[in-house]
Amino acid sequence: MSHFNDFNNPQVAALPGHLKQFIVDQHYEHYTPIDHAVWRYVMRQNYSYLKDVAYYPYIPGLQKAGLTIEHIPNLQEMNDALGKIGWGAVTVDGFIPPAAFMEYQAYRVLVIAADIRQLKHIEYTPAPDIIHESAGHAPIIADKDYHEYLSYFGSIGAKAMFSAQDFELYEAIRALSILKEMPDADENEIIKAEEQVSYCQQNMGEPSEMALLSRLHWWTVEYGLIGTLEQPKIYGAGLLSSIGESSTCMQKHVGKLWYDIGAVKYTYDITKPQPQLFVTPDFQNLINVLEEFADTMSFRKGGAYGLNKAVESKNTCTVVYSSGLQVSGTVTDFKTDAGGKPYFIKTTGPTALALNNKQLKGHGKDYHKDGFSSPVGKLKNSNVALEDFSADDLKQAGIVKGLETELHFESGITIKGIVKNVLSSEEKIMVITFDEVTVTDKDGMVLFDPAWGVYDMAVGEEIVSVFCGAADREAYETIVYKSKTETHHAAHDHKTKELHRLYQQVRNCRINHGDYGFLGNVWLQLQKDHHDDWLCALEILEILDHEGVEPALAAEIKYFLEQKGHNEPEYGKLISDGFYLIKHPVEQKLVV
Repeated sequence: MSHFNDFNNPQVAALPGHLKQFIVDQHYEHYTPIDHAVWRYVMRQNYSYLKDVAYYPYIPGLQKAGLTIEHIPNLQEMNDALGKIGWGAVTVDGFIPPAAFMEYQAYRVLVIAADIRQLKHIEYTPAPDIIHESAGHAPIIADKDYHEYLSYFGSIGAKAMFSAQDFELYEAIRALSILKEMPDADENEIIKAEEQVSYCQQNMGEPSEMALLSRLHWWTVEYGLIGTLEQPKIYGAGLLSSIGESSTCMQKHVGKLWYDIGAVKYTYDITKPQPQLFVTPDFQNLINVLEEFADTMSFRKGGAYGLNKAVESKNTCTVVYSSGLQVSGTVTDFKTDAGGKPYFIKTTGPTALALNNKQLKGHGKDYHKDGFSSPVGKLKNSNVALEDFSADDLKQAGIVKGLETELHFESGITIKGIVKNVLSSEEKIMVITFDEVTVTDKDGMVLFDPAWGVYDMAVGEEIVSVFCGAADREAYETIVYKSKTETHHAAHDHKTKELHRLYQQVRNCRINHGDYGFLGNVWLQLQKDHHDDWLCALEILEILDHEGVEPALAAEIKYFLEQKGHNEPEYGKLISDGFYLIKHPVEQKLVV
């Protein structure tokens, strides 16, 4: 499939292949006239309300992100605009795995769900959609301090340890969000899906680094407030794109707490309004809190702590030696000395070696397909770490190509074999390769037998970092994890297509200032065949009011909408807000 147009943006073009695999075509032609009407209503509502409560760059940010009020954004237009501030955008199919989402942020690319919410979910949808992603996330990107935070968060999140339970929760949330956006979803199926999400949330065990980071992401990027506790402004995309919660969140019953590291203790439910929100005095505070949390993470702590997290994760992780060597694979075992320092590591299954996130030639996962094991630490009676040995030090230790040598580590591990190769970089020794080698531990247990072939020994005094994922993801992750559930795309029946036609006629009339007389015919058809509709009627009323034509028809439509709002309370606020928008139109400069 081709995404040529999307890649005109340098940020998008620079994405590695394992991330590009999530990209889907936007298929702009699939958006219906109702979809555009939903977008327009939400954007006008946002402008009307958010101009007073959103953090200041929101409104000019709309234009900087290539957004208009009148129609759903075209991805290429957004990319052209975002490219000027060093960002890009791609369309994907609903929720993508958290680790991939974080990586996109690190590459300064916004992930936008191609779909748009149904009219019945106009106020809020648990599913990611183009309103949330573009109208929520994109406008604030223009703020330099904020987008620095966003990309920095992505680079840290991309290294976070995640668990099998994280994946189960991701799949459960994705399945629920897809069901909720299906026009004909079975209520029992939705209940079952909600129960599955609840079950996963209650059986997460000790939350992983990714689970804790996702809370910080939720309380800042999605639901963050900035300023003072008494009069905060909205910057979180979840609030900016919800015409319901952006209003209710400012009410007294929603608690306002200062944002600090304590926010990591607060779980969240994507299907319900939030009981409390966190306020940051400025965006620098977001980075400070993120730094504080990052200091507790495996990629900074390394050692036995990080290795233990890697074993628990059961996912591909990268172990970094102090020499700079990166070992990527599934860590299944490690040994520590009396002081708790690791002196031996073991991976099972395909493993790759890398330096500076680039795979070492000849050390890919096809070569190390059955796993990898190696000591960690110093040689006995040596003041210098093996990674720092000079040519003379190597000769003195008997580490000479073609000669047999015997190395004794402080840990008690012994390596006896013929030196085949010494691999160095930037004055650091990283790998020593042996033939006909025997590796034993302090108790004489054989860790590597000569019959197993060539032995590549990693070199490094200690394990300085452990993070989730491969070091060279491009080389390692040829097949990326993708969900088996796909978003639902409805086939429209004849009646729905007729309603689309009516919406399009109203839109054409508004844009072209055409013949207003035929709006009466559209209204008659709505009354006859689409009595449930309220938004098309509201759009007709808007045109009649603004043009000062057909006052009798306008009065009839207004009475119908007032009665609908009264008799069907779920539409009451939407309709009354629509009346307000008619009397207080948005500035024209934001419409075109």
